Amino acid sequence: MSVRAEEQARVVDGGVGELVLMWGGFPLLGAGLGAALTAVSGWLADLPWVPFQGWFELLAGLPERQALAGGTALPALAGLLVAYVGTRERLTVTVDRTAVRLHRDGHGRDIARASVACVFVDGKALVLLDSDGAELAREKSDLSRERLRTAFTAQGWPWQEDDPHRDAYRRWVEGLPGLPAGADALLRARQRAVDARRGDDARDLRRELARLGVVVRDEDGRQYWRLVRLPLHPEESGDGL
Repeated sequence: MSVRAEEQARVVDGGVGELVLMWGGFPLLGAGLGAALTAVSGWLADLPWVPFQGWFELLAGLPERQALAGGTALPALAGLLVAYVGTRERLTVTVDRTAVRLHRDGHGRDIARASVACVFVDGKALVLLDSDGAELAREKSDLSRERLRTAFTAQGWPWQEDDPHRDAYRRWVEGLPGLPAGADALLRARQRAVDARRGDDARDLRRELARLGVVVRDEDGRQYWRLVRLPLHPEESGDGL
């Protein structure tokens, strides 16, 4: 690439070390835990309050070598499953002068620099806002705030240390006035999704609220909201176009 190094895209992700930890550490941890439980499976099988009684009884009745193989194989496979899910959920952020690409779970989306008014980290979420204060993206991850700051500022993006609209948020209470029509019902449904840890539903409902001009952030299981100015409809613009 015939550009200066400082103009090249900056990539922020968990790195190779994170992959090694997930694909090596989780299966080994599972196998080690399985081996430890197998060693005391006979004792655990005699405790009526211990879950998976049938499994421990089966292990206790097998020859030692077979019990160890079976007792470590399943937890190791569970560790591989956790690693697979964790790998798909990794967020990769690629920043250049004109756009940022947010890639997760096999899908990527590009956001143009021209549409972004500020970038910041809210808790564990990377947030991009437009000039009206509406969220263009809110992506949770374990990526380093410092690495994200360096990547965005090196490419000339408007980084903020905190949410510039933080003081505008109000805690959601059912029936509280000031919300657009339909928003209260969506927030009520979203609170149920948050309480039940249904992340996909909570994200979908966040998008529905955004269409009404409502921005939502979560804190300790509670929802806080603020309003943004929606784009004018043609009939509101005064020129009839």
